[in-house]
Amino acid sequence: MVLVSSIAPAPPALFGVADAGHYGCMSDEEPASDRSTPEVSPSVRAQLLATEHWSLLASRSTTQGEVLTRISMFLYLVSAGLVSLALAGQATDFDEGFPGIALTLLGIILLVGVLTQVRVISVALEDLTYVLAMNRLRGAYAELDPGISRYFMASRFDDMPGSQTTYYFLGARNWSQVLGSSMVFIMAVNSALLGLLLAGITLAISWPPWLCVAVAVLGGLGFMIGSMNLGYTRYLDLWRHHTPLYPSPARDDGRPGAAGSAD
Repeated sequence: MVLVSSIAPAPPALFGVADAGHYGCMSDEEPASDRSTPEVSPSVRAQLLATEHWSLLASRSTTQGEVLTRISMFLYLVSAGLVSLALAGQATDFDEGFPGIALTLLGIILLVGVLTQVRVISVALEDLTYVLAMNRLRGAYAELDPGISRYFMASRFDDMPGSQTTYYFLGARNWSQVLGSSMVFIMAVNSALLGLLLAGITLAISWPPWLCVAVAVLGGLGFMIGSMNLGYTRYLDLWRHHTPLYPSPARDDGRPGAAGSAD
């Protein structure tokens, strides 16, 4: 009788045999450094880039939704706090206990506002990184199909001029867009809250009214200027750590040009 094991082909060893390469295993005669990387077809490369693009879009949308919810919650708290102060003032006839209630409530609201402001600034920088990443993907699309560049409204250059073009397709991004942003809006609200808190503290310690107003105004303006300077410093720090893969073409004067979709 013939044994089954004598006629069945023996499975190759996992390591150290010549046939291991047919099963996706390395052999001792073929180091990993000698194997060539298979060439990826343009269609597969486009699918991989599109997958990354959709992932970035989803992450950007989620981040924007989260920070808008935080801003809405903060504004609801500010509104509720001011209404509560009015009701507490009517209930106590603005006696000696009202300043303590007002200062405590304003301090809590300002703390929440500062935390919200920190998150808004972080999200603004995160959004910039998403824009730069998607600009870089458009640059890769243009490498696969150079003729597609003229259809892009957003930029395909992952540098500062490219990000500004993506944020505003029809021209250079100016200061009106920055001043109207959610970040500056939150800074202005927090500056007003700090001014009210300083005015309440100085009035509680019986300072002259004109000095209370001066301290409140200067404190609010100082907070606003300091917050904007901090945001701008973090913005510049991001660019110091970023190396563009697709820089904008230089203009005649040597500076980076308009980062549009022109070839």
